This record gives sequence, C-alpha cells and structure tokens, in this order.
Amino acid sequence: MKRTRQAVKAEYPVLQTREETKKQRTCFYGPVFGKSHMQTLDWGSLPHHILLCIFQFLPLVDRAWASSVCRRWNEVFHIPDLWRKFEFELTQPATSYLKSTHPDLIQQIIKRHANHLQYVSFKVDSSTESAEAACDILSQLVNCSIKTLGLISTAKPSFMNVCKTHFASALTVVFINSKSLSSIKIDDTPVDDPSLKVLVANNSDTLKLLKMSSCPHVSPAGILCVADQCHGLRELALNYYILSDELLLALSSEKHVNLEHLRIDVVSENPGQVEFHTIKKQSWDALVKHSPKVNIVMYFFLYEEEFDAFFREETPVTHLYFGRVVSKAMLGRIGMNCPRLIELVVCANGLQPLDDELICIAERCKNLTAMGLGECEVTCRGFIEFVKMCGGRLTQLSIMEEVLIPDNDYNLDQIHSEVSKHLGRMWFPDMMPTW
Repeated sequence: MKRTRQAVKAEYPVLQTREETKKQRTCFYGPVFGKSHMQTLDWGSLPHHILLCIFQFLPLVDRAWASSVCRRWNEVFHIPDLWRKFEFELTQPATSYLKSTHPDLIQQIIKRHANHLQYVSFKVDSSTESAEAACDILSQLVNCSIKTLGLISTAKPSFMNVCKTHFASALTVVFINSKSLSSIKIDDTPVDDPSLKVLVANNSDTLKLLKMSSCPHVSPAGILCVADQCHGLRELALNYYILSDELLLALSSEKHVNLEHLRIDVVSENPGQVEFHTIKKQSWDALVKHSPKVNIVMYFFLYEEEFDAFFREETPVTHLYFGRVVSKAMLGRIGMNCPRLIELVVCANGLQPLDDELICIAERCKNLTAMGLGECEVTCRGFIEFVKMCGGRLTQLSIMEEVLIPDNDYNLDQIHSEVSKHLGRMWFPDMMPTW
C-alpha cells in the first residue's frame, strides 16, 4: 500500500517542503524583527543597524567577502562608521608570518575613507620596506580627521631605518590635517623637534596622550615645547635623557591639567658612555603638589655602576622596574627615598641577600602593593618578615623559588604556609617569572 505524504513526513521529519523550510527560517527572526517581517524577511533586507552590527564583528577579509553578496551589503561595507577605526598591517613575506593588508584595499581606503578614519594604527614587521610603506600611506592622508595614531613595530624598531626626512614629512601631513589628535604613540621612531612643533601648532588644544620613548632625535627643548603648549596633556612617556627640571615645572603650571601618568625609560646600551643628570627634588615636589595622584613609572636598563645619579634624594616614583642587575646600595636608597612606591620588580641583583633592604622598603613604603623578584637572594626568615610587615596590602607577590634561601627557622616546604597566613590567601613561589 502506498503511504501518504503525511505518513512519510511523520516518520522522516527531516523531509519537508521548500515552503515549510522557508517558513521556519523566517519564523526564526520573529522575536527580533516582529511579526510584520516574519513572512518577508531575507538576508538582503536585514535592518540597517543589524547589518552594521554584523559587519563590525567581522574580520576585514570576511567583511570584504560579505560586501560582494549584494548591492546593499556593498553599500553597508562603505558606511563611514565601519572605517573610523582601522589597523594597517604591513609586512614582507620573507620577514613575517603576519598577514598584510592588501594593497588594493589600502588604495580604496585612501580614496574613499581617508576622511572617515579616526583611530588609526600601523603595525609593521622588522623590514625597512614595511616602515616605508607606512610612511607612504601617512603622506596620502591629506583629508583625514584622525584622533588617535599609533606606529607599532612588532619586532625590531624598523621605523628607525627610514630616512628621517621622509618619516618627518609623512608624519607632519597627519599633524597638519587632523587638527584634533588626542593620542599619539610613536615610540622607536625618528620623530624630531620640528615635527613636534608642527604637532603643537595644530593640535595643542586636543592632545592628551603622547608616548615617544626611544626617539633619539627629540631634544629636551622639543618635549618642553609640547608641555608648554599642550595644557591638556595627561599621559606622557619618554626617555630620561630628555627629562628636565624645566619639563616637570611646565607640567606643574596652573594652566596645565593634572598629569595622570608619566613613564620614564632609563636606558644605557654601553656602560660608561652615558652620564645621567640629576632631577632636583623641588621639581619632583612641584609635580606631585600639582598632580597628587600621578603615577610615575620608571624602567631601568642600566649597568650596576650607572645608578649613582638616582634616588639620592626623595623621589615620588610609584612603579619601579629593573631589567638588569641593581645593587644592594641602590635598593637601600629606594627604601629610604621612595615613599610613594606601589610596585617594585627586580629581575636580578646578585648573590648578596636582600633581607635588610626589603624590610626597609616594607617599613617606609606604606603604599607598596606589588613585588617581583627574579635572580636575587633572600633568606626565608627575611622574606617572611617582609611579608608580615606588608600584610594583606600585597595584592601581587611574584617570587622565584630560587630566590628563597632556607635558614635555621624556615625551609622551602614551610614558607608557603607562613606567607599565606600573613597575606590572608593561598600563596606559592613561582617556577618562572610572571612579570
């Protein structure tokens, strides 16, 4: 006997008519779009704001493929809101595994969306060709209104290999045409004093963040010009060699807003070739009086004999990171002269126990909440005394297991329970650095 169509559908529910499948597909969107759209909805007629939301979540390549679905989706692909934030990835196949932004897409962006770009970054690999390509793009952004600009080298600082004139010329195109830059990250680049003067002349009212560590062509006078004119500057990152008393006083003027973050990199590539100057206590005091909540972060990459100029007087640093060997005497000065210290990381010290220095830091640095120790030595007893003095305020404590030296009072099996007791939480020494 021939079975009816209804019997077949009952036994094999996956066999459905084309009309029923379409109905189920449209009904899926009912709760989102309302009953009036249930019978007529297709992907080409999705509401504008839904399409825009979908495109915003798609990677750039998928977004480009989606734009070829229909004319309406292609129109959405070019909506200005989708091009306000963009990262140019510029790589060479021989030097990087990262995917590069397609040249045709770059030209389309320059032709159709340069005036829509607001939050722009360039990520380049280690090749000079990629950095030069970034400069070529920058020089074409003549109709831009960029608010944030970042130049990022994923490996060695390839922008430093670009001709200084070419780089400065490309950068000033953006500085002149944007007139509303608020955030600039140009670390490891050949930016120079004339470029900064152009930046100030066109963006002094809007600039809030400037990161320019390892920019050897900038002088103390160049960065002072920025501080004198850009009174809204809240975050600044620079190398110690351009830090001056005059700069700190300019950042402390009545016209200037409160500074929130000051990062200072203190770097020496060859021992003995750099003589570090001293910043006066009065200049530091003026800055803290004007901006009492400012975070002052210092990264040190010096050799042991080069620390003589630092922390001889009270210094309002809040975060200290030592990437090379630092002496016991230096750590002792930190305990005596850094009362605002919040975080301290010592990657290496040597073979002399740091018990006394840590106890001094715990006693005098009442704001200390984070500590990291790498290739150092501390007795178990000294370390427990340090933790006991700091107590529960130590929210981050990263200590390599090799740092701790067993003594007559404690061994490595006992120390985690003693430290955990004083911290008020479970704690174990680290097997590898976490900072």
